Amino acid sequence: KVLNNLLSVFDLEKLYIPPQLDESQGLYGNQLLVEQAVLKELNLKDPKRSHLLDMGCGRGRVSHHFATLTGGQVSGYNIDPNQIESAIDWAAECGMSDRLHFKVGNHHEPLEYDSKTFDGCFSFQAVWPFFKKEELDDHAVEMYRVLKPGARYACSEYLLTPHFDWDNEEHVSLHKAFLPTLAATQSMYPADVCAALQRAGFTVVVSAPSKRPAWPICEQKRDLILRGRKVIRALEAIRILPTWVEESLDLLQSGGQSWTDAEKAKIADLNWRIVAEKPLV
Repeated sequence: KVLNNLLSVFDLEKLYIPPQLDESQGLYGNQLLVEQAVLKELNLKDPKRSHLLDMGCGRGRVSHHFATLTGGQVSGYNIDPNQIESAIDWAAECGMSDRLHFKVGNHHEPLEYDSKTFDGCFSFQAVWPFFKKEELDDHAVEMYRVLKPGARYACSEYLLTPHFDWDNEEHVSLHKAFLPTLAATQSMYPADVCAALQRAGFTVVVSAPSKRPAWPICEQKRDLILRGRKVIRALEAIRILPTWVEESLDLLQSGGQSWTDAEKAKIADLNWRIVAEKPLV
């Protein structure tokens, strides 16, 4: 909970790094742009009457943006009760508790929603980094189940690119360094995810790299954290903050450089784009 609050101070409240679609804007502005792009890919027929699912919703800020843009409803789940508590509080503060619905949930368990409930579902760096290859099918089947016929899944997700080679020592070394920084546990190829979606019954409409890199924004945040660490060290010295906070920020910085190197080498992508559609029949 302490780390979540610190990340919000560093302008990382949505807990994901977007591609730098507009160099004149910072992290938040580019988050809004990529969220608008993902929403457009859902191709909603009646946005105001839509009900969307935010998979791995975090603190609910993306759900709030989608509900604001559509005028419809958004449900979200996340494994962290503290983040769900924040999401529920934020919905109430914004007067949107009637349109934003959050609960604790786990990707690795059946989704606690009725079949054919949602007009679309989406995710931002929150789903595929947490599955082993043999686990992909079960979640893809659940996604298919809860979507209405004709509905789409769209995402901006961390995935390895086809250029990543597990037999390349440099690739593997960078991966080992950056993976903890992403708070990820696994690394999948787009082909693995798309194959699972297709086996579940989806038609894959898009599978493509991010339109712009994320590393420039990663470097901006790394520099901001470096400046903030002086204050954090002082708070740790007088025991206001636990020592692991400094250790966590150190991990973010060191892994951040490895991520920049990996993305520049085009062996990994923080915002790989996948759009998949459930057939009408």
